[in-house]
Order: sequence, then C-alpha cells, then structure tokens
Amino acid sequence: MGPAKIRELYLRQHGEVASLSSFKRVLEAAGLTQRRKKRRAAEAGRLSSGAKAKAVNEIWTVDFKGWWHGTEGRFEPLTIRDEFSRYLLELRQVPNAKSQTVQQSFEKLFERHGLPQAIRSDNGTPFASRTAVLGLSRLAAWWVALGINLERGRPGKPQDNGAHERLHRDISQELECLGKNLSQEALDLWRHQFNFQRPHEALGMRCPGELYHNSSRKYSGPVQELLYDDMIVRRVNDSGCIRWKQHSLFISQSLSGWNVGLKSAQNQKIQLWFAQLLLGHLDPATLSFERIDLNPFDAKTTFKNAA
Repeated sequence: MGPAKIRELYLRQHGEVASLSSFKRVLEAAGLTQRRKKRRAAEAGRLSSGAKAKAVNEIWTVDFKGWWHGTEGRFEPLTIRDEFSRYLLELRQVPNAKSQTVQQSFEKLFERHGLPQAIRSDNGTPFASRTAVLGLSRLAAWWVALGINLERGRPGKPQDNGAHERLHRDISQELECLGKNLSQEALDLWRHQFNFQRPHEALGMRCPGELYHNSSRKYSGPVQELLYDDMIVRRVNDSGCIRWKQHSLFISQSLSGWNVGLKSAQNQKIQLWFAQLLLGHLDPATLSFERIDLNPFDAKTTFKNAA
C-alpha cells in the first residue's frame, strides 16, 4: 500500500493530516518504498478485444491464483472481479478447476449480482479450449448461452489482464505468508477489506464497494434450450456431432446438449450458429463443416433464450 492510500486511510480516521510528500518521506526513511521501473507506453500490452470497461458490470475478469499450501492442503483460489470498479466479487478456495465447479461459483454470483455484459479470461481451462471451435469450453458455452460476451487475452500475454494479475500479486504478498494457517475465513476477511477499506488511486481514492452495484441484467436460472428465429435447429449430441443430410458432422464436444442454428448463406453454403456466434459453414458439396476462429463477435444474429 502506497503513501497516497495510507494518507487517505489516516484522513478517514483522524481528520486533517500532513501532506502527501510528508507521508512519502516517512515511508522512504523507514525503507518501506520501492521505486517503480518506468517503461515506454509502446511496450505495454493491449487487449485483443479492444477497450477497457467504462461502466460497472460491463466486464468481469476471472482467473485462478497460483497455488500454495493452506490448512486444507493445496490452495488455488478462484478470483473474479468487476473491471471498472475493481470490486472483488469472489475470492474462494474451490476443490478443483473443473468447469462444473467454476460454474457453480458463477451461478451464486449471478444470483447475487446479476449478469455482466462480458467476461474476460485467459486461454486456459476451464475458461477456454485450445482445440474447440472459437475456443469454446463448456463453461464458455454456458456464458454465451446466457447472453454474455467473451473476451480473452492473447496467449502468453498476461499483461492483457494486467489489473487482475496485480490483484494476484497483492494476494501473494499479504496472504501467502499465513502459510498453513490460511483458511477461507481469512480469504473472506481480506476480500471485505479490499472492497470496503482499501482506497484506489484510479478510483479517486474511493473503495471498490463505494462504486459497485448489482447488474440490471437479472439471472433467471439455467438456460435449458436455445431457440433460433428462421433457422433449422439441430442438437449437438454427446459426441459433439449433429445430423445433417443423413450424415454425422463433428462440431465440438463443448457444445454437447445445446441447440445450434442452420441458416442458408451465399455460395450455397449453410451458416452454423451457436447463440450469437457464427461457428462456421456446412458445405453441401463435401458434406463437411468448415469452422472459423476469427472475430466471433463481428457477426450478429437474432436469438433468444427459451423461457
């Protein structure tokens, strides 16, 4: 915590305080400050999807904090935050990193806070699949079915989610020192302090809890089926295939159990949609599926969730 934040906390408790430069001098004299290394702006990474969030609940970011050993063995907390307000929605030790486990955590958050417009993650499991069409994992497919857009950092570029990485660094510095004494109760306490007691310079010295509010997009429970207007509908089976012209075409096992929509396109090809995502084309000449993996959200279509 830097001099500006310490001064703000002191001001809140004691009223009038010394200047910011005085706090800096005291910390420097005590050897508690480190000079930041400067670098050119051109060296900074940028999100492949575009701009940062400009409003609360516009983008949530998610990742797993690197593991260490706690009271219950291996500790690898799941962290979820609102990008704009910095509000830490979740800091929880989960039993594993499987899609179903992470989905359960998100369901509780959606019930409590509503739905974000988009979720940003890296390209690792369970958030994405390196081999599936459009990188859709089962978890990501569920997000899309709920009407949530996907954002991903570039492979091998953690700076694309830099603020989340900074959060993890704070957790490492302030919690890992507890070692085997660390518990979920300690994580809950740290999250509360982070949200309601720790001011952020980027927020005008306000705390995340002073800015964050629940989303207006309410979560109405799991989506059972996707409906498509003016399209032929096929269900993806357990093997990741659909039936088309008496043939079985592999699409993706990540979409098993979901409906996809087929729509006529140019060159006598058939577009294949999953919710608002164009996955590729069915080629009547070769009876094959030609997948696409670029700019999935450039294409739009009308879709709705079943009641």
